[in-house]
Formats: sequence, structure tokens, C-alpha cells
Amino acid sequence: MRHALPMPGDIGLTRINGNVGRLIRIGQWLNGNGFGEYQHAFLVLPGDMLIEAEPGGAAIRSLSAYDGVHVLYVCPEGLTDDRRDAICAAGRRYEGVPYSFLDYLAIAVHRLRLPFPGLRRYVAATGHMICSQLVDQSYLDAGTHLFDDGRWPGYVTPMALYQRLAH
Repeated sequence: MRHALPMPGDIGLTRINGNVGRLIRIGQWLNGNGFGEYQHAFLVLPGDMLIEAEPGGAAIRSLSAYDGVHVLYVCPEGLTDDRRDAICAAGRRYEGVPYSFLDYLAIAVHRLRLPFPGLRRYVAATGHMICSQLVDQSYLDAGTHLFDDGRWPGYVTPMALYQRLAH
């Protein structure tokens, strides 16, 4: 479900320009999500704040950091205020968690069915996350499963969130 104005618990989806954005687009393509428009996801928190995974570690900042940037706000239908509060509380607990570019590669290795011992455990580990994993894990921690397709925990990209919630 799309929203014009962000609400706590919503997921913000946006582009990343430059080389980093191109690398993420390639990673998402390797993972079967195509060369989509969105390479970054964040979780909207109360008080016009957000939490997002980034190379320096997951950070809480003002939602105004995205003023003037095209952001698509999405969430599952029927999300109650109590559930939104639980999702936001879960998301806040990931502040400072390190970023992991290697998770894109690990997700691609799984998609390509390449044998790699411990891969499932690595992708599911919450000691490191890409942006979409932080969002998905926050929802899971609050008891909301965004995906019911049998995917491994942590096997999610920004475009997977778009494909699941924006159509």
C-alpha cells in the first residue's frame, strides 16, 4: 500500500545515485529483482525521524534528510497503530548495526544455488545488515511477516520490498 505522507512504521524507498547505486542495482539484478528504480530502503520512526542502514552503521536521523528527494512510502495493508509502534521500537534496536555489502553477494549466491556452507546462517545474522534487511527484520521482530513465499530470513532487497508492497 502506498502513502503520500509518511507515517511511523512506513518503509521509504528511494534511489541511490553514482557508483554505489549502480553496484546495488547490479546486486538486485543478480538476486532476480531486475534493474529497478529503488536501491535504498529505510524505516519511518515517530517524530519525523527514520532509521536506515548505511556503510557507517545503522543510523537514526531526521526524515528531513530526504527533503527534495523522490521517496515512495509503502506498508502492508491493515497496519494498526500498535503494530506500527512495535515495528518502530524494533527498528530502533538496530541503531549502530554494521552495514554489509557482502550480503548482496550472499543473497546472489543463494539465488544462483551455488553451494556455500553456512550461507543461510550468514544471510540471517543480524550482526550486519543491508538497508532492506533492517526494515524486514524490524517488521519480523514486531510479528509482521512481509513475505510469505518461504524465502530465507534476510533474503530481501529494496526492489523486493517495492515488488511486494507497491503493486
